[in-house]
Amino acid sequence: MDALVCTQCTKTYSLNDPIWKCSSCGGVLDLEFRPTFDRNKISSRPLTLWRYREALPLFSDENILSLGEGCTLLSPVDFAGTRVWVKQDQLCPSGSYKDRGAAILISKVKELGIKKVVEDSSGNAGCAIAAYCTRGGIRCEIFVPASTSPGKLAQIQHYGAHLHLIPGSREDTAAAVLKAAETDYYASHAWNPFFFHGTKTFAYETWEQLGWQAPDTLILPAGHGTLLLGAALGFQELAAAGLAEKIPKIIAVQAANCAPLAAAFEQELACVPAIEKEDTLAEGIAIAEPLRGMQILRAVKDSGGKFITVHEEEIASALRGVCRQGFYIEPTAAAVVAGIWKYVQTAPSEVIVSIFTGHGLKSTEKMLKLLSSQPETAA
Repeated sequence: MDALVCTQCTKTYSLNDPIWKCSSCGGVLDLEFRPTFDRNKISSRPLTLWRYREALPLFSDENILSLGEGCTLLSPVDFAGTRVWVKQDQLCPSGSYKDRGAAILISKVKELGIKKVVEDSSGNAGCAIAAYCTRGGIRCEIFVPASTSPGKLAQIQHYGAHLHLIPGSREDTAAAVLKAAETDYYASHAWNPFFFHGTKTFAYETWEQLGWQAPDTLILPAGHGTLLLGAALGFQELAAAGLAEKIPKIIAVQAANCAPLAAAFEQELACVPAIEKEDTLAEGIAIAEPLRGMQILRAVKDSGGKFITVHEEEIASALRGVCRQGFYIEPTAAAVVAGIWKYVQTAPSEVIVSIFTGHGLKSTEKMLKLLSSQPETAA
């Protein structure tokens, strides 16, 4: 039976219940849902993530909100002689992979008849939620750190969302939105399980684009884990349906200046440790207290994967190098590229898939600062 399930007390709820956390214990919800796949139907449909319609937890097609998201290019990129297949999700409608999650979540918001939502973000998730809310005529308020890139702030406001600039850390922003979520529906990319059933389409598309095969390895960012957990879910669903022979090994990338998950993994800790995070170019994954931290750790461990941390100079170098190959991505996306460079130094011969998570035009101020303050050297 399809249901929302509390990860703490195991209480279940209907998919029609307009909730984003457990009403009994306040726990995080997961979504139990049995997808189906028909390769003939998939192949005959338009090139959007909705081609996997029967695998997405929405009851009625009339509630679909789409901007043409998904089915991004899977491009071969050379890393010192190693070919890595990279999904170009910087080309999604709002400029990041977060459109995958927002398309499903806000379509479900419409289906539930909700008229207003709140969300917190370091930028890209706020842009995506605002884009799909305006598409659906749904009011939204986006809470962001005051230090968020001006380009992303402008984008959110142009979509018509009400913007709240919160002084202090990313965690201060999360605390502020939780107060607002006491009265408004929380369209959270970390709390809300429908978001992950959008990001799981990264796995479906990769499987289809590789000739209905799973790759050996995924190299993905790890902040709140919205892509990583979605990708793991997608390949688990494909394997359960007998359509993928394996679940890829997951290599999770964190910035060394904010790497609580890497520390927990390497030290085999029973919980994610408290850390003192430092500023990083990779603002989008600078999450000191990831809500689903233990789920992320389990997903990486169960896949046979590991964590890689990258330093600021490695992120900057990777950014310059990939831009010189013609791909214009934001600094957070370059953290993953730096992780690829580290991984391929010792990687065996295998099929590797990664992602460009966000477009460089969303972080123009940072990109200009890098031009003026750092030497021009290739990665």
